[in-house]
Amino acid sequence: MLELVVFLCGAVVMVIELAATRVLAPALGTSTVVWTSIIGVILAAMALGYWWGGRLADRRPSPKALSLVILGASVCTGLIGFSRSFVVEMIQASGSGLHFGSVQAVALLFAPPATLLGMVAPFAARIRMTDCARAGSTVGRLYALSTLGSIAGTFAGGFFLISYFGSVTILFLLAAVLAGASILCHVGKWPLKASVGLAFAALYLLAAVENRAQAASGMVDVDTPYQRVLVYPSLDFSTGRPMRALSTGPEGVQGGVYPDDPDALALNYTRYLSLAEHLAPDMRRVLVLGGGAFAMPKYVLARHEQATVDVVELDPGITKLARAHFFLPESPRLRILHEDARTFLNTNGARYDVIVEDVFNSAASIPFHLATVETVRRLYDALEDDGVLVVNTIAALDGPKSRLYKSFFATYASVFPQVHSLRAWTASPETQPQNILLFCFKNTAPRQWTSADAAVQARLERRLDPPDTAGALVLSDDFAPVERYLTGW
Repeated sequence: MLELVVFLCGAVVMVIELAATRVLAPALGTSTVVWTSIIGVILAAMALGYWWGGRLADRRPSPKALSLVILGASVCTGLIGFSRSFVVEMIQASGSGLHFGSVQAVALLFAPPATLLGMVAPFAARIRMTDCARAGSTVGRLYALSTLGSIAGTFAGGFFLISYFGSVTILFLLAAVLAGASILCHVGKWPLKASVGLAFAALYLLAAVENRAQAASGMVDVDTPYQRVLVYPSLDFSTGRPMRALSTGPEGVQGGVYPDDPDALALNYTRYLSLAEHLAPDMRRVLVLGGGAFAMPKYVLARHEQATVDVVELDPGITKLARAHFFLPESPRLRILHEDARTFLNTNGARYDVIVEDVFNSAASIPFHLATVETVRRLYDALEDDGVLVVNTIAALDGPKSRLYKSFFATYASVFPQVHSLRAWTASPETQPQNILLFCFKNTAPRQWTSADAAVQARLERRLDPPDTAGALVLSDDFAPVERYLTGW
């Protein structure tokens, strides 16, 4: 049984690590900074556990003591489910910033169970060690079992468990599994241990029921294969009009729809994406990179009967939510491809009148490989000679954080002979990240920047003067420090 316990604990610690990304995502995002904090802090916690477990095992090398350690890990894991919101909100209120804040969050929430689980393998090795001549093989076997458990937990958690059970409910399930492992390690006081396991199992079921109740009320909290997504009733802050919102990160709303007018563009920045139809009124082939709530594809399908739309959306879970909650229709003119936008561009041979790149939808998690000059060259090749590329970026216009905007502009201008930028919302301070749209053309022919439509003209007048790109970095696959530039470091 001891070998089975070591295997289970190795598996659980990796599922906890994967769950950490989903627990923190709504508040801190899923950037490299957050991943670095999770990996670094949990490794540090496990190192502490190895040291502490070895010392404790030398003093009390008994299955009973190990059983209590595992039961403690069970309780700490379950407590994450109770304390996660309080801890994250407290850190946000403290203004710690992304780097220190993510380290704090992981240390407070996930380091305690990781430390206790790190104690298991050295403790078990000491219990099994009865012959010094075979010490090496004993230690090697148990650490190998722990590592195999971690491998199993990584694949099971990443491919199946997180997206099936959800990031929060699975914490209670893992706590119940650890309580069971505690009993397997030492049967003593099994009624107490069984009660702890049953309590967390009941909490898991309760959390699952609560998720269904939230869905029935219009609030959906779901873990897709790639991310945690929130769908909830909201209001258009500028008009008070009811809308349904989609959120995948800490910046609030990344997608939205008016239930009484599903084809309208509900979010402010998406209305600027629609300037593509002013600049390419005869569009017939449209490519949208990044589906989200599928606002732009629905808009094109409804207003341009001659147009076909290809949408490249990495996450099939997002498309499923768009079908269920954002009125995404079935249409022979709509083709949805579930793959990374860069891999699509690498093999694409088609050309489009309009390309909309809307993948930079979270300031806390910018996919750097879609911001590089290598990607821009592929976008250039995919665009018709008289077409328009519209890019939604997240960046600051002024101050230390403006290096990202200038780098974006310099990168696209290094490939496209004509690049213009528009600011989607003037109420935001220029020193803070916000939606800035780039409009790129393959030739220098003048474009029409006036319109008889007052609403369109008001948006066209938000065009900015070109930024000073002297010294700006042309982002590349080899070097694209988008997160460092975004935070002003």
